[in-house]
Amino acid sequence: MSFKSFQLELDTRHDKYERLVKLSRDITIESKRTIFLLHRITSAPNGEEILMESEAKLDLVRQKIKQVAQELMGEDMYQFHRAISPGLQEYVEAVSFQYFIKTRSLISIEEINRQLIFTEEDKEEETKPSSDCENNQHHIWSLKVTPVDYLLGVADLTGELMRMCINSVGNGDIDTPFELSQFLRQIYDGFSYIGNTGPYEVSKKLYTLKQSLAKVENACYTLKVRGSEIPKHMLADVFSSKTEIIDQEDGLS
Repeated sequence: MSFKSFQLELDTRHDKYERLVKLSRDITIESKRTIFLLHRITSAPNGEEILMESEAKLDLVRQKIKQVAQELMGEDMYQFHRAISPGLQEYVEAVSFQYFIKTRSLISIEEINRQLIFTEEDKEEETKPSSDCENNQHHIWSLKVTPVDYLLGVADLTGELMRMCINSVGNGDIDTPFELSQFLRQIYDGFSYIGNTGPYEVSKKLYTLKQSLAKVENACYTLKVRGSEIPKHMLADVFSSKTEIIDQEDGLS
């Protein structure tokens, strides 16, 4: 009888884990679509429409995260963290990218977690007369992004900012690359303080972050030194060729 109860408990746990993996995949896919949409803002005539559409997409992602929070209610989140971590990292990347486009600053982990508190009225309570509204009960679910997921999401954000820099130059926007360069330098400095003392995944992302910063700084250098002699419509081609050279050098080293 004891082994049967153990089997039931393990099967229930495995089923929950698989459901969380599927939800994490959905969160990842929808977050990536939001990021692709936000990249269009560099060439769109009306950026407000894209921001509104991206907010609607992020609301759908949060509904998926709400399902994750419901699955984890009463459970130790860290037992299932590996199942949901990829989706949370991608969500952090998408929401921080949108926040940067709006404010030109980095969203805090506290602000992200504030958006992941969900309430829902009990359906039985909703059927009662309005005079009983004060007694209405609310179900509250919340999911906290861990500091490691936040750091990994921000590290991935730098790659999107590098692409935004190249796209901006291709569209004749000369100011954005210099803003991005300064912002990326601040993020790189922050990650440098962590160094090898942080989790393994964070130190591994530091190399990619350094590559993105180098590409943006190279774009700013080209704009500053050769911007006047290269036509604007050819700047993107110059950057793409130089980016390939940097990638080849990094591969050889």
